[in-house]
Amino acid sequence: MSLSSLQRFSILVSRRVRRASSHLGQWLRGSPRRKAWFYPPAKVATPAEKYRQTNVDYFSDLHAQERMLADQQRMAFYHEAISRKIKPGDRVIDLGTGTGILAAFASRQGAARVYAVDHSSIIEHAKQLAAENGIENVDFEDVHSTKFYLDEPVDVILHEQIGDFLFDEAMVPNVCDLRDRLLKPDGLILPSQFELFCEPMTLHDDRRVPYIWELTDVHGFDFSSMERSRPQDAEYHGLVSCDPGVVKHFLGEPAPMVKVDLHTITESTLPLQVTFTRKVTNAGLLDGLVVFMKAKVDDDLVLSSSPLDPERAPHWGFRILRLDQSDLEIGDELEVTLTVKDWADPETWRWTCGVWGCEDFTD
Repeated sequence: MSLSSLQRFSILVSRRVRRASSHLGQWLRGSPRRKAWFYPPAKVATPAEKYRQTNVDYFSDLHAQERMLADQQRMAFYHEAISRKIKPGDRVIDLGTGTGILAAFASRQGAARVYAVDHSSIIEHAKQLAAENGIENVDFEDVHSTKFYLDEPVDVILHEQIGDFLFDEAMVPNVCDLRDRLLKPDGLILPSQFELFCEPMTLHDDRRVPYIWELTDVHGFDFSSMERSRPQDAEYHGLVSCDPGVVKHFLGEPAPMVKVDLHTITESTLPLQVTFTRKVTNAGLLDGLVVFMKAKVDDDLVLSSSPLDPERAPHWGFRILRLDQSDLEIGDELEVTLTVKDWADPETWRWTCGVWGCEDFTD
């Protein structure tokens, strides 16, 4: 089939346009100033920005809200804390309001005004729920808390920024930012007292999953040579569970690894390395370290994610930091060191556990 004059002309023009575009692109890229103007570098998201987007996606999901609302220990803790600590006439910020349930508790307790702050789409449901439940003195603020401003400070910052590993929902930077900008000097952060634990423990025999190189007799098959392929990534060595049936017992008497008071803490005062010892009071196999948290309002009002607490708040998980197995006897002593780059990111954590027996030391 022969080409018409119009088709030949169109092909010629198209070739020349492509050639000219190529020359123009080379000319623009040849000068750093022109290149920066016409080809701006792609923006690289910071870890904080990545977390904010993850936060938006996660807390917009109704199932995430269902799990929190169905956690009876969590809801009872917050209802009682608000009943005890928020006074009629208080002005309150509810940080990360979600469905608005804590803001509603504060409103019904007599707060003069509640500012319910959330930057995920769940806040639209919170507005509707407040209207349907007769909650009138709550202002819903669709903004990240760092961009939220008021003309005068508030009496209370109410929050549930508690991650499975305490710090992994940006509790410290977000609460401290509001504290320093918008809380009265004698104001209250609710809750403010936290403890983070990292306890050597033994797993139940039927729930234990050893490292693959520790399996030396699987119906006569030996995997011990796999230790040469030991993975180095932290995700492989850290497991997450909400199942209290996994941990059999702690090897020693639990004690907080880190204590936090949100009234005084700053990000810079969080230690990046913690070392502590435990004397073995319960003999057993050392399978790893279990990380969990406690929040305290009063001595008789405590929220726990400990796997061995029968009244633990079930929607929070706990993290198991795996170790090579060691048989321990009563009287042995452990030295645990946890080093972190970022408390909010457990994959930056590194840990060791030294074991002193009568005559030996292992790591």
